[in-house]
Amino acid sequence: MTIRQLSDHAINQIAAGEVIERPASVVKELVENALDAGAARIAVSTAAGGKTLIRVDDDGCGIPGEQLALAVERHCTSKLSEDDLFDIRSLGFRGEALPSIGAIARLAMTSRHATEPHAWTMRVEGGRKDGPAPASHAGGTQVEVRDLFFATPARLKFLKSDRAEGAAVTDVVRRLALANPSVRFELSGSDRQTTTYAAASGERALEARIAQVMGTDFVENARPVDAEREGVRLHGLAGLPTFHKANSLSQFFFVNGRPVRDKLLMSALRGAYADVLARDRHPVSVLFIELDPRQVDVNVHPAKADVRFRDAQLVRGLIVGGLRQVFAEAGHLASSHTARSAMASFSTGYAAGPAAGSSYGYQRSATSPAPTSSDWRASPFRPLDGAEQEAEAGLMGGFGEAAQAGFETLDMPSADARAHAQASEATEERQARPLGAARAQVHATYIISQTEDGLVIVDQHAAHERLVYERLKAALAERGVARQGLLIPEIVELPQEDVARLAERAEELEAVGLVLEPFGPGAVAVRETPAMLGQIDIRGLVTDLADDLAEWDSSTRLRERLDHVAATMACHGSVRAGRRLRPEEMDALLREMEATPNSGQCNHGRPTWISLKLSDIERLFGRK
Repeated sequence: MTIRQLSDHAINQIAAGEVIERPASVVKELVENALDAGAARIAVSTAAGGKTLIRVDDDGCGIPGEQLALAVERHCTSKLSEDDLFDIRSLGFRGEALPSIGAIARLAMTSRHATEPHAWTMRVEGGRKDGPAPASHAGGTQVEVRDLFFATPARLKFLKSDRAEGAAVTDVVRRLALANPSVRFELSGSDRQTTTYAAASGERALEARIAQVMGTDFVENARPVDAEREGVRLHGLAGLPTFHKANSLSQFFFVNGRPVRDKLLMSALRGAYADVLARDRHPVSVLFIELDPRQVDVNVHPAKADVRFRDAQLVRGLIVGGLRQVFAEAGHLASSHTARSAMASFSTGYAAGPAAGSSYGYQRSATSPAPTSSDWRASPFRPLDGAEQEAEAGLMGGFGEAAQAGFETLDMPSADARAHAQASEATEERQARPLGAARAQVHATYIISQTEDGLVIVDQHAAHERLVYERLKAALAERGVARQGLLIPEIVELPQEDVARLAERAEELEAVGLVLEPFGPGAVAVRETPAMLGQIDIRGLVTDLADDLAEWDSSTRLRERLDHVAATMACHGSVRAGRRLRPEEMDALLREMEATPNSGQCNHGRPTWISLKLSDIERLFGRK
């Protein structure tokens, strides 16, 4: 076997395989170059999902003619100062994108620098260079890539459909647009409709861009995040726990303005939503992390999508703590999506306007029998007989004076007008509260509350479950997790690296009730376990913890188990559906919800209440 040096052409094709994975990779590299050039407008055009054409046009500073040939050479860049890979302040820095693209496609780059009278163009086809030559261009740079992977046709077989590749291009542009709200982005082509993200400015520029990219629905159902710890800042928008998606495609992370997909950040986000979101749902968020460039390594992979933090636990703790603080401040708030879903349910089958030939707007169902002279007793408008009048009087009396105070009646007699006035004032005061004043209980499960501008429907079991759960968590935080000692320590054999990881986190594990220590080179001895877990599979728990530490460099599994036990206790110790509540009990539940963090959703992530505005209700009945 003879060792030989690869040709430059083969080297470029190998490098291209790392940098250019699909058309979206080309768009990412070219748009990042445009942003580094200070562009204020970037236009992206594609055809066939980017397989046959990708064109990126910007109004940046441009490239001087004498440097254009150097720009398509490997490892040539203007973005590194003194070859310092630990102080990277630009999106690109490796100098591999343009030569990699030129090695596998037909690349044409036309650029005009502000100091030159005309533009210059440079062409690279399958690694063969041509130029630079004089050209005509208004200003900035235009890069056109045609016939991607024509020089490596085997790679074409691994590309997906035009629609899927086009969707990946759209996702790349969306992420870069979110990170740069002051830049105008245009995405067009023969294979797509034109999408434009107008440049935003001012203090609310980021929020305006997020609304452009993700829709106003997300902005309305998200809360601003702004936290800082030891020189690391976290800011952006985090969706309410009741506003969620079926996948994680709506989770956006940016580190110093760079879009990333990092396992640590995704794990931290999952931990922050751990006990407020349904297990099979995913949160929606746009989060920015800013820190000293020397505290993060972006030179992990040529695609620059992965990063490594010098203090990963600091970043994780900031994300989890910052988001949980936001959820606590949101209190009882729930997303407006639940209210819209409720209105849609009410609207289903609603007949707008009266039926033909009917002066009352009543329309009989096609499946219901026509009324006859013999079924007059089924009519809701018939007079009540004596027994029925007594029964109805008894039913109305069962509501009690507190419930009757909220109903307006004509010429209502009152034995004590002053007491009634005081009750009315108290009711008006409760109606001014966020969750209003309790009016009734439906099916012994749902509380109907009246607010100043509508009504609120509360699931009494789900709401009380969250209240009990938060009390249990507060008690655990105050008194700590009770531990039970084992008569004989459990010895768990593990690889040496797993033992070392567990030993490093021994103090953290002890804080949640698990006491262990190394037992020789390849085992740990478990001496105490959390008492509230009862009889558990210690070996399986420790093995899972070690796996989590190996994959995520952190583990929330034990805390999640403790939270699950607390949630189960809260579920069994809360007010059950089917229990009738007195008016004062219903009002007390509403007031406690208003004062309790995370009370907008139960322990399983379901909403605890929905709100219907009076204007929406009037619209259902055709009043508006």
